Amino acid sequence: MDIELLIENESKTFLCQPAVQEGIEWSTERKNTPGKLTFKVLKDKILDFSEGCAVRLRVDGQEVFFGFVFKQQRTQEKIITVTAWDQLRYLKNSDIVIYEDKRADEFIKMVADDFRLKVGTLENTVYVIPSRVEERVSYFEMIQNALDETLMNTGQMFVLYDDFGKLTLKNLSSMAVESRGAYLMIDEETGKSFEYTSSIDDNTYNKIKLAYDNQDTGTRDVYIAQDSVNMNKWGVLQYFDTLQQGENGQAKADTLLKLYNKKTRNLKVTNALGDSRVRAGSMIVVNLDLGDVKLKNFMLVEKCKHIYKENEHWMDLTLRGGEFIG
Repeated sequence: MDIELLIENESKTFLCQPAVQEGIEWSTERKNTPGKLTFKVLKDKILDFSEGCAVRLRVDGQEVFFGFVFKQQRTQEKIITVTAWDQLRYLKNSDIVIYEDKRADEFIKMVADDFRLKVGTLENTVYVIPSRVEERVSYFEMIQNALDETLMNTGQMFVLYDDFGKLTLKNLSSMAVESRGAYLMIDEETGKSFEYTSSIDDNTYNKIKLAYDNQDTGTRDVYIAQDSVNMNKWGVLQYFDTLQQGENGQAKADTLLKLYNKKTRNLKVTNALGDSRVRAGSMIVVNLDLGDVKLKNFMLVEKCKHIYKENEHWMDLTLRGGEFIG
């Protein structure tokens, strides 16, 4: 395995490859968290960098991480522990924003322009958000709210991530990890251990109730979608929310019922054989006997941590399956 880790120097004109100690960790999460790279380097006469300097990681020629140094921790043995974040880190900035008639991808492009962030592929999210007022929250939360609005009105999930220095937004259907028609699969051989949970205690609803205060008629319009079979099985698990002007109440209620009227299934796999194509938001095939179900299906990667060492590459995965809810 060929690992190339480069750090920009203080004058931002030269990239050096430091002596890395004890391996490299690259972590991503699907929502509201930038990509993170941590590693330890030995301070020598050549190594000269500080906070804000760029960091690049390539593995076997594949572009894995591009970001910036945000933290250094030093010891008397001249070992520096470096924490670098990709450019999603700047979405932790907070503000007050009001916008109208924008798709989620258009809002992301607007934010990127304001903060001089580089943009790659932003897929069209189709749904136009009538209006939103975002007050004293992070841009991460603003963007996630826009993506959640899109999900709840269309049933389509989109994933925001940094692709080697470029903000990227893709539909979940575009996130399968595959090569020449063959999909990456986790099974008993490639995943050493796992922990599986199924539940109706979190993000499971069999009755959706939406309300809209109609200023024209002076009444409250109520829209309901429910599944009587699962209500008899689990009891009534109700989701309630209010609607904004311009939203189709019954269509949104039906979409939410389809999204939430299911058990949630979560799977944690540790020490799986590493593949640098996998990141939070990826879709991979999982083929495991989980006890109550024999799973052979796509699952969504919620969290992913890669561990690179000299001739070893492992990854820890947190996955969600069956019902890809926000």
